[in-house]
Amino acid sequence: MPSNDWNPSLYDQKHAFVFEYGKDLISLLQPHQGETILDLGCGTGHLTKAIAASGARVIGIDNSAKMIETARSTYPEIEFLVADARDFSFPFPFDAIFSNAALHWIPEAEQVVQCIATSLKTDGRLVAEFGGKGNIAHIITAIQQSMQELLQIEVGADWYFPSIGEYATLLEKHDLAVSSALLFDRPTQLEDGERGMRNWIKMFKESMFLAIPDDAKEKVLARVEEKLRPVLFRDGYWFADYRRLRIVAYKDVPAS
Repeated sequence: MPSNDWNPSLYDQKHAFVFEYGKDLISLLQPHQGETILDLGCGTGHLTKAIAASGARVIGIDNSAKMIETARSTYPEIEFLVADARDFSFPFPFDAIFSNAALHWIPEAEQVVQCIATSLKTDGRLVAEFGGKGNIAHIITAIQQSMQELLQIEVGADWYFPSIGEYATLLEKHDLAVSSALLFDRPTQLEDGERGMRNWIKMFKESMFLAIPDDAKEKVLARVEEKLRPVLFRDGYWFADYRRLRIVAYKDVPAS
């Protein structure tokens, strides 16, 4: 699982679209008073708080200690824990597991699904949205091409962007029956005008630049912007070419 050294302040100030879009997902979750719900990959806790407003008991978990520290400080009345999505467990099952913009960070998807299935009650629901097949394809290609052209370095992309069929099959393998699945484009405007793409890359794709000296990094970023400008820049703003996979699934009784 990527060990992202997240900057919670930058995340909230410049990339608020991540949890703002997640508010629509809560209406799909339909949390109720008295339910126990896990927010998997809760970040700084804003959506966890919104779910808790329903009267449900919500626990938020995230792999980033910095994110959890901020969430605890902002919402001290909610339980937040540092945990690995590939290996978590609780002494009780949940009525629902909610996840927004988190599961694409974890290539070991089956380990995550196993934990989800184990942690849900029978008939409990999973409501999740994350990057799907084709997500940020333009951005990844531009970074890889720029690295190769300028530095003769090949960099991989260690994220998980599955198709509907791929992810539905994985869920069904672990007794999670898919009731709805949608793969859709969501071009997303980035903040800070001309610096929007560069800021986005530094926040979310810094792992692709770890072995690059600072002076070379700036040249690569400039080349990336040059490649992307014709397709992802308009009216003074950059847009990320997001494609999202939205899933609702329910835990079946295991086949005997």
